[in-house]
Amino acid sequence: MAAQLATTFTGLRFENPFLLASAPPTESDSNIMRAFDAGWGGVVTKTIGLHPVVNVDGPKTKFLRATPESGHLSMQKRPGTALHSSWNWELISDKPLDWWVPRISRIKQAHPARMLVASIMAGSGSDEELRHWQTLATACQNEGADALELNLSCPHMDRTDMGSNIGKDQGLISIVTQAVAEVARVPIWAKLTPSTTDIVVEAGGAFLGGAAAVTSSNTFPSLPLVDPGTLEFEMNVDGFVSSGGLGGPAILPLSMAKMAQLTQAFPDKSFSGIGGVSEFAHALNYFLLGCGTVQVCTAAMLDHAIGPNIIASLLSGMREAMERHGWTSLDDFRGIRRDRIVTHSRIRRPDAKAYHGGYEAEGYAAADR
Repeated sequence: MAAQLATTFTGLRFENPFLLASAPPTESDSNIMRAFDAGWGGVVTKTIGLHPVVNVDGPKTKFLRATPESGHLSMQKRPGTALHSSWNWELISDKPLDWWVPRISRIKQAHPARMLVASIMAGSGSDEELRHWQTLATACQNEGADALELNLSCPHMDRTDMGSNIGKDQGLISIVTQAVAEVARVPIWAKLTPSTTDIVVEAGGAFLGGAAAVTSSNTFPSLPLVDPGTLEFEMNVDGFVSSGGLGGPAILPLSMAKMAQLTQAFPDKSFSGIGGVSEFAHALNYFLLGCGTVQVCTAAMLDHAIGPNIIASLLSGMREAMERHGWTSLDDFRGIRRDRIVTHSRIRRPDAKAYHGGYEAEGYAAADR
């Protein structure tokens, strides 16, 4: 039987399990429709809000590159380097809801079989802010959005009642999710922050409030590096910098660890994995941990903004892997390595006489005789 790439996630049929994540590439209807034309199974819009948004003056996203021979990291473009990560301090969409509403409708009319997920964000702590969440949810679903992703994870919002400031509080997560669930006719996904003591607790709040899935994880709070020559931060405005979000290849192992916690704690729930994916081997990690979809950001941004080559590589890689292992659908391998992750105390120890420190020889000085 031929490999089947289509999958059902939170009751929605995706032609393939790969989504373009909420980010600069999904900030316009033209980009989103180009992404669907390129073959992405789903797209998550740039986060839509009700409050006025003005982004920083100057670049909003930059890419850190590493020099393999020395390990030197810098945002400066240099020959012979490899992508290490992305760094951004961009806020949510600066386009108002009225701008988005007709465009959501236009996108769905042009691509009715592709899944469009509306990312939304409002505040917390008052009935008015909860109504803002409901206003956003109602407007987006009325225009055809197939699901709602609640941005509870942006690491650099100016307001203390938004983004990851909600995502660190189980109670607020549950209240916000429940408020959206009261008006939602489509599945709710809660996008959580990795910057928390126990992401399992926060996920529990989302599921308690009515979320059909959890997306993990957003970018990690971070700072750009200081240029050793100028002593200025490589990304700054008038010499000043604020915390931004680190994404790309550097966060893949970190995001996997968060996802493993979640899928082990809630093996029967749905998860969308995000963080560091640029080829199918990366995405496979999330599927083997139990994810039903995978989202991509940094790699797509570097590939004509909407990732036409990335999605082609993901699709061909998935077909090849499925044929090689004899899998016919994602359900055949989703979660099959989740039980291999155990507490540290369960990892076998050697006999005392065979133990020599456990270090690889590379990088360590020879022991004194």
